[in-house]
Amino acid sequence: MSTETFEFQVEARQLLQLMIHSVYSNKDVFLRELVSNASDALDKLRLAALRDDTLDADVSDLHIELEIDPDARTLTVRDNGIGMSYDEVGELIGTIANSGTAQFLKELKEAQDAAGAEGLIGQFGVGFYSGFMVADEVTLLTRRAGEHQGTRWTSRGEGTYTLERVDDAPQGTSVVLHLKPADPDNQLHDYTSEFKVREIVKRYSDFITWPIRLVGEKGEQGDDGETGPETLNSMKALWARSRDEVSEDEYHELYKHIGHDWREPLETVQLHAEGTFEYQALLFVPSHAPHDLFQQNMRHGLQLYVKRVFIMDDCEALLPAYLRFVKGVVDAQDLSLNVSREILQQDRHIRMMQRRLTKKVLSSVKSMMTGDSEKYATFWREFGAVLKEGLVTDPDNRDALLAVASFASTHEVGEAVTLKQYVERMPDGQDDIWFVTGESREAIDNSPHMEAFRERGIEVLLLTDPVDEVWVDAVGEFEGKRLRSVAKGEIDLDARKDDRSEDEQKQQAEAYAGLLGWMRERLEDDVKEVRLSTRLTVSPACLVADANDLTPALENMYRAMGQEVPRSRRVLELNPDHALVKGLNEAYGEREDRSELTDAAELLYTLAVVAEGGRPKDPARFVRLMADRLERTL
Repeated sequence: MSTETFEFQVEARQLLQLMIHSVYSNKDVFLRELVSNASDALDKLRLAALRDDTLDADVSDLHIELEIDPDARTLTVRDNGIGMSYDEVGELIGTIANSGTAQFLKELKEAQDAAGAEGLIGQFGVGFYSGFMVADEVTLLTRRAGEHQGTRWTSRGEGTYTLERVDDAPQGTSVVLHLKPADPDNQLHDYTSEFKVREIVKRYSDFITWPIRLVGEKGEQGDDGETGPETLNSMKALWARSRDEVSEDEYHELYKHIGHDWREPLETVQLHAEGTFEYQALLFVPSHAPHDLFQQNMRHGLQLYVKRVFIMDDCEALLPAYLRFVKGVVDAQDLSLNVSREILQQDRHIRMMQRRLTKKVLSSVKSMMTGDSEKYATFWREFGAVLKEGLVTDPDNRDALLAVASFASTHEVGEAVTLKQYVERMPDGQDDIWFVTGESREAIDNSPHMEAFRERGIEVLLLTDPVDEVWVDAVGEFEGKRLRSVAKGEIDLDARKDDRSEDEQKQQAEAYAGLLGWMRERLEDDVKEVRLSTRLTVSPACLVADANDLTPALENMYRAMGQEVPRSRRVLELNPDHALVKGLNEAYGEREDRSELTDAAELLYTLAVVAEGGRPKDPARFVRLMADRLERTL
């Protein structure tokens, strides 16, 4: 058959060069990745055969074979699974734009340690390319189950690959690695050594549910007395065994297999449910957030098995979306093997499993919080933002989520606080839990809205995740205490120092009444009201929303999601004790021609916008006005 030569895409070539001139200290992971790919192919074939009785495929002895040829210096990883068509080989192997290559390269440059770098191989779905760490040529022969023509792919990793249609390919896929010479100084071992291959399989792939057979001189005697290939793995389903029978290392290797992560998990969660609906679950909380945690196309969900038969990857119905970072396996005893994703969404047993698994995960987080503060701090740093989504979407578990949520606050820098701790610290007379939202801690610390609270020592929660804009409104209160934004509504801090009598305060209000009304008319396109502030002590002005209005950040969030929301006008508050405001009020009272004061009023409003991190409506005009004012002062 004719052979065609193709070029790798640019990013694939970069990736190949990384593999060929490997930066990874542990090159053994190539075999873990190729065995994992083979296992996935076997899972897919068994599932396809269950759902399609007409599929022309042999499923009588599904397995993985490893074959070593020391003379030719080749190692072959072979499976008789689902295989690939000619087009699929070109799409999945030749071009890898969909597997996050660019992101892989970016994160690789940022990886600070060897273990972190090695973990990126599996995490980004580019495990096949890891073969080039140990081989100077790779040949792939594959035939998709049900088809009669196969495909041979060959490359030396130098920028091109060849594709050839072949007629005599067996079902499944074989990857032949033409091995580089051993180089112990660079951690490049002799992978023609049966001892080394056994060691790698036992360490990384012992739990694979398909037999991994080593074809060689040494074999195992079967029931019929014949000697056959040696099976290297135990094929034990770790989730079906009690915890005291399984080592932490075995759990960790299973996590690395299903989570495509080199790092060890932060927490292992096991659950055995008995009764009318039996299932076992083995879940893992990662120690690092995946790169696509907040991307819409993130693949998430658990692996679903039925009586140890693999049914599907990424079963989203088993956990709510805010726990999408959790990896693991659920093995149900009473589901149909032909269950579909659509049926799962409606199945009452699945809904029961989701409720129980969710409670189990949240209970484990609570145990981390009370028993291992360092581990909990890692968890919340990596996954706190996504967990808070549940405060909006899962009212049934809202109390449990609030119990494990923590927030930065003004009480102590670097120390997170729970809502319960905040309430316990509240002084007598304080009825509200105060919070402020913003893009960063620095922006919040400099916010004008914080001035009166800082002056009086009133604790404020500092919320910097985008979801914070939403959940505080959804939750509303905690233990009878309202959640209130320091940037919304009128505030009356009883503890605030104010030595003036009521008459003096009334006189001040009357003295500023004319200016406030005039400014509201001049700024009516931007503000709904201008009033004196009780929250400012240093800044001349700030903008606040009414209690039920959307914040600018929330408006922008809705618009980014394609939802049109009307632009809301806010309230401009002035600090009557600030020299600029005093001067403006005096000038207003003294001048009949107030045309020049209009620019000053506009500047004061725009300064309030900038102070909270906003952008002037007309930046060029703002600069001109500022330059003009500065010029007059010289």
